[in-house]
Amino acid sequence: MRAVMIANPKGGAGKTTLATNLAGHFANAGKKVTLCDLDRQQSALRWMAFRAPELPQVTGYFGGNQMLFNLPKEPDWVVLDAPALGDVRRGTRRGEGGQPRQIVPVVPSVFDMAATEDFLNSIRSEMRGRRGVVGIVAMRVDPRTRAAVMLEEFLRHFDIPILAYLRNTQNYVNAAAGGLTVFDPPRSKHRRDEEQWQPLLQWLSD
Repeated sequence: MRAVMIANPKGGAGKTTLATNLAGHFANAGKKVTLCDLDRQQSALRWMAFRAPELPQVTGYFGGNQMLFNLPKEPDWVVLDAPALGDVRRGTRRGEGGQPRQIVPVVPSVFDMAATEDFLNSIRSEMRGRRGVVGIVAMRVDPRTRAAVMLEEFLRHFDIPILAYLRNTQNYVNAAAGGLTVFDPPRSKHRRDEEQWQPLLQWLSD
């Protein structure tokens, strides 16, 4: 079993968008996937309620009160949607690859970066000497814009790599409303979005 955590204490950072689309990617690749929702709002589980039964299936688990929803004994991937990494580590076993990979979504705005700064400092302290375990995903941004440059400058002293830049598009909103992801059919209209995910997916596979 391998695990990946999506965490940020800042609301609206894109945690559930990342978590559901990662789960959809693994499911479409034929993997057994468990999506653990550790957020009280349970947005990830709401997404699952909209997902059609004929689509590649994702098993849901609400970790807030340890309620199980047909949790498979040996999933290939566990994707955790969490408000903060500390909440996850207390109840998570290590996967085959050791320390679970951890992804922090950040929206490149002054307010979001300021709200995330203390969290990133705590990660840097905890992850010292374990490079390659934590990465940033820039949400709702084009890498060619001033906002992307501002985010890169902000992250420079944390020594945490930016794994991917995901653009601001209604594709994610529309997909979520139907329990879908950009990796579900029809994939032709999401080709550009899939391309932006490739560096992140490669990082997870290494």
